[in-house]
Amino acid sequence: MKNLKRIFIAIALIFAVGISANAQVKFGVKAGMALNDIKLSDNLDDLYSNLDASNRAGFTGGLMLEVMLPVFNLGVDASVMYVHRSSEINFTEGNINTNNDYIEIPLNLKWKIGLPIVGNFVAPYVFTGPSFSFLTSSVYDVYKADDKMATIENQKFNVDWNLGIGVEIMSHVQIGASYGFGITEYAKYINKENPNFDSNIKNNYWTITAAYLF
Repeated sequence: MKNLKRIFIAIALIFAVGISANAQVKFGVKAGMALNDIKLSDNLDDLYSNLDASNRAGFTGGLMLEVMLPVFNLGVDASVMYVHRSSEINFTEGNINTNNDYIEIPLNLKWKIGLPIVGNFVAPYVFTGPSFSFLTSSVYDVYKADDKMATIENQKFNVDWNLGIGVEIMSHVQIGASYGFGITEYAKYINKENPNFDSNIKNNYWTITAAYLF
């Protein structure tokens, strides 16, 4: 938590300095695809022979704010995104399909790499920062021959860390890809017949987006 506080302070300082230094401020819309990479804790030696998480594609869309310091090509971007995530967890007795909706707020430090000659038309960039997700709805289906013996308990708040790259085209279009590392627990798998197979779940994910900035 101390590291997160330091990051918030750094981002706030960049906003403050950037605005006072006549920074370039842009607003935009962003949409894309999210692909889950669920991780299950191995609390038993043979856990992964019984549990297997499958990737599922979801989607995201929302609004974006970018503040850049023209001197250093350094800045921040913040977004408010709607995210739909789906996943499938397979185990020996059956499987569980989940569909979760979130309001996600990523806060990224961004560095645009200046290129000679073509820099005004094409600008690659890298970014990193925390992302905060708030669960708005959750639906799961349990498939088993005789009875529902397993369930998923989703956490209402998640913290992740993003690393990404992208390219800006003509100062308005940004196409980016990032990988998010789950910091907090995404959900908990509960086996009602065998508590030894209970498992904490973290969600790493790929996100590919396209944004248009005004």
